[in-house]
Amino acid sequence: MRTYSLAYKPVGLVLGAASGAVAGALFKQAWKLVAHEDDAPDATDRDRGWQEVLIAAAVQGALFAVVKAAVDRAGATVVERMTGRWPG
Repeated sequence: MRTYSLAYKPVGLVLGAASGAVAGALFKQAWKLVAHEDDAPDATDRDRGWQEVLIAAAVQGALFAVVKAAVDRAGATVVERMTGRWPG
């Protein structure tokens, strides 16, 4: 079982990178819809208030976590269907 989990690691890394890219694109689109601005505030953006910076960070973090979990779960499901074994 341990060897099988190690074999899944590269797949998990690729899925993680893909989920980060997807989440980043989704967040950018969501921020445009909600705030009517092209860019979300950075923590060091002097012209943005604490509330706006923290709300943007919370939304971005939640979206990244949801997308990562969905992609990881889908990847594990596909691996199980292909091999008959769960990669965890």
